[in-house]
Amino acid sequence: MFVEGSAAGLRADEFVLSNLSPSVAQRRFALGVVLVLLVVFIIVAGPLSSMPLRRVDAFVPAYGTAIFLIDSITAALLFAQFSVLRSHALLALANGYFLTALLAIPWTLTFPGVLAPEGGLGGGLQSTVWLYVLSHAGFALFAIVYTLLKDADPMEALSPRSIRARVLTTVGSVTALGCCATVFVTAGHAFLPRIMLDTAEVSYLWYYVVGPMAGLFVVALVLLWLRHRSVLDLWLMLVLFAYIIEISLTAFPIPYRFSVGWYAGRVYGVFSGSFVLVTLMKEVTMLYGELLRAVVGQRREREVRLLTGDAVAATVAHEIKQPLSAMTMDASASLRWLDRATPNIDEAKAALQQIVNNGHRMGAMIDNIRTLFKTDARIRTSLDVNNLIREALALVRYDLQTHRVAVQTDYNQSLPPIEGNEVQLQQVLVNLITNAIDSMATEDGDRVLSLRSKVYDSSCLMVSVEDVGKGVEPSAIDLIFKPQFTTKANGMGMGLSICRSIIEAHGGQLWVTANLPRGAIFHFTVPAHRQH
Repeated sequence: MFVEGSAAGLRADEFVLSNLSPSVAQRRFALGVVLVLLVVFIIVAGPLSSMPLRRVDAFVPAYGTAIFLIDSITAALLFAQFSVLRSHALLALANGYFLTALLAIPWTLTFPGVLAPEGGLGGGLQSTVWLYVLSHAGFALFAIVYTLLKDADPMEALSPRSIRARVLTTVGSVTALGCCATVFVTAGHAFLPRIMLDTAEVSYLWYYVVGPMAGLFVVALVLLWLRHRSVLDLWLMLVLFAYIIEISLTAFPIPYRFSVGWYAGRVYGVFSGSFVLVTLMKEVTMLYGELLRAVVGQRREREVRLLTGDAVAATVAHEIKQPLSAMTMDASASLRWLDRATPNIDEAKAALQQIVNNGHRMGAMIDNIRTLFKTDARIRTSLDVNNLIREALALVRYDLQTHRVAVQTDYNQSLPPIEGNEVQLQQVLVNLITNAIDSMATEDGDRVLSLRSKVYDSSCLMVSVEDVGKGVEPSAIDLIFKPQFTTKANGMGMGLSICRSIIEAHGGQLWVTANLPRGAIFHFTVPAHRQH
């Protein structure tokens, strides 16, 4: 699978190892790994290196399988990065790992004692050694090519289909190269110089073959050291360094099979292949985490936008319903005053003036609804809380009269002013009063609405709206302020949510308590205006 894109807001070159600069902690960790490798090498090297150990028949198949899996997965991850970054260098390095994974198969099969006492596929010991040389030398050459191509321009002009074709072409070429090398060193082993005579004796050509192979790794390491910039470069240098130690343990001075040095060299080989794989797997995990967060964030943003659109529509419907009702009632009253035998012009004018006032109020409400969903500063002035209560009662007087609700007020006349948006705070009071009226509309007995204002603490004022209606169920106390939750048959569930948002935006709080024996009391606080 090739990655051809990234989540919105994610740039591939900001996260991948081939472009990400190593941190100080990563450099220190890499230095620590180098020191550990050197310490183990010093302990194992020397006379201890040629100490024979018991032959473990399952070791070679396990080692070959581990190398195949590790290098195959590493190659696949590097090919995936190439499909995103389209870097020539990454393509070369991916093919280097793919070559070592491919040659690990015939190396394991030709190893003496795995398929046959003298080795399978033909050639025996000589085929095994030459496959080892070709695998390591090939990887070193691909590492050198990677280093030289690091600054080359990416393949920007290629389409995703062309990128896939380029990957498949190089994979096919490396596969053909590996197959040809396997056939040549097995079927044509007689044409190759004998560099190893038996398991404990080498020919004079041994050091002329293995020496240059080790030299390729040294060259690759030096070049990469001079041009390293990324986390991938850092870990690839560790891989090359581990390969050099592996060659030193398994090829110098005499490559005894199943000795301490031989086993240690194979362990170094597994570790060298694992360095880049572990870091790539960590990177893949990080990238998928970033991708998941980006997708979840986009989904949440979409849901918020949809909810905001619903909230705007519901808020507009909720807030203009009351002024429209009042305007309709004022218009009807005006017509009644004019339809009399002796028209009462003054009362008709008063009703028409109320229509004008409600029209202005509705326009102000719509403007303020827009500000509810913005983060910009809202216009606030110094206000008298008691005047706000009086104006809100005036706006709902027809509802009060229609439902025969008596009003009781308890104003503290010595309250300090507050600072806020007049229309928004009126909107809160009108909502709370309207809810109180609706709560009492279906109740028998006296219907009394009480409004109180007082100092809550040294910095806040509190307004209470008290009714003797059906009250709020205890199970709904924590839900009535949530969007789209309603206890009314035709409610939209936005009024109290908007009220709380407005009060909290003013730096206050809104909550509800029970009014025993029946009813509810809604309280809200608003900070007092600070005098400068």
